Amino acid sequence: MQMDNQFPPKKVPGFCSFRYGLSLLLHCCNVLVMAQRTCLSLTMVAMVNSTDPHGLTNTSTKKLQDNTKNPVYNWSPEIQGIIFSSNLYGVVFIQIPVGYLSGIYSVKKIVGCALFLSSLLSLFIPPAAEVGETWVIACRVVQGISQATVITAQHEVWVKWAPPLERGRLTSMSLSGLMLGPFIVLLVTGVICESLGWPMVFYIFGACGCALCLLWFVQFYDDPKNHPCISISEKEYIISSLDHQVSSSRQSLPIKAMLKSLPVWAITLSNFAYSWTKNTMLMYTPTFINSVFHVNVRENGLLSALPYLFAWICDILAGQISDFFLTRNIFSIITIRKLFTTLGFLLPAIFSACLPYLTSSFHSTVIFLILASATSSFSLGGVLINALDIAPRYYGFLKAFTSFIGITGALISSTLTGLILSQDPESAWFKVFFLMAAINVISLIFYLVFGKAEIQDWAKERQHTRF
Repeated sequence: MQMDNQFPPKKVPGFCSFRYGLSLLLHCCNVLVMAQRTCLSLTMVAMVNSTDPHGLTNTSTKKLQDNTKNPVYNWSPEIQGIIFSSNLYGVVFIQIPVGYLSGIYSVKKIVGCALFLSSLLSLFIPPAAEVGETWVIACRVVQGISQATVITAQHEVWVKWAPPLERGRLTSMSLSGLMLGPFIVLLVTGVICESLGWPMVFYIFGACGCALCLLWFVQFYDDPKNHPCISISEKEYIISSLDHQVSSSRQSLPIKAMLKSLPVWAITLSNFAYSWTKNTMLMYTPTFINSVFHVNVRENGLLSALPYLFAWICDILAGQISDFFLTRNIFSIITIRKLFTTLGFLLPAIFSACLPYLTSSFHSTVIFLILASATSSFSLGGVLINALDIAPRYYGFLKAFTSFIGITGALISSTLTGLILSQDPESAWFKVFFLMAAINVISLIFYLVFGKAEIQDWAKERQHTRF
């Protein structure tokens, strides 16, 4: 059952333990990071004259144009697409260095400083918009780098803090904040825009991020051995369960072996497809709703938030159910990973492919939008933590490498979707959703054929592969 590297659980603190408190803290960090990244997707509806590919004026903007609290800019769909994707430009270059450095230097300092920088830049976006779109793009680029640093470096936390039988639960709890963040920001952004003005959206989430940085620096320690508050029983449980998987000495990275590994490329291609899907749904759901139903910004925010509420629920369920299957020996690790990856890729492909045919029905469109976004979260119990199975020793770097390829999918999807919407208004959304479904299916097939879950030879301690 591929359980040779697992350890039976001992009598230790359960849910009310420090490792779960740490997971909750990372959850909050991810909520703030994604709130700062996502808020622009809805404020854009209030910031510009038109988000519709046909050139129709936003109904939400009509009520806000004369309000000095809501300045409106004449940005074309192409410019909007660049602004959306600019958050990802610097990410392409920062993922791998952060993944490598997080395995060497203090994760506490890396994550804390990056979160503070992202929050600070969020405060600068409204005045940057007054100067011009170039400054907004510049702020988004640097902010994207800092946000990617938080998201990438945090994976190294679980190398020393997550017992093997709790990886699904701990990672799903922390990473589910990436879904709850968009839900919260889409839920409240419309209300803030109408009552306080869209600039206050950036000020509020920026200030909350700065406050959370203080809590992070006080509560988090890189190694459970050094934490003054963790109980002795919990500390011994974590350390003993990881004795055979985490080495105190750092070995040279087996770069050549990684590049030749088909399981690594299976994870990488899946990350590409997952990032493509998530970023398209994240950035363009408000635009899709506005172009199809022409609702005001508050209703748009409420409708756009629903998919992320259910995605957050599916995130947590994926971790709980996958660990349940693992601890009860119901399925092998590889079966669990492939099962949840299939659910997380095939279901969104089906639901998104149906969306262009349902625009005449309001309720059907909303339901399928929710399902397309929510079901992709099942991947969290599958391919998204698979790198921790095949190479726990190099997890931080390997996660960064696969995310580096994956983030190009998000970068391309934002820019390409903006071009499609501006150049082909008649069948734009049909092309956007069918392209997304095709990429999901192709990557899923590759993963089902080549995906593995056992520790690879090049990732074992006795292996001394060099560059």
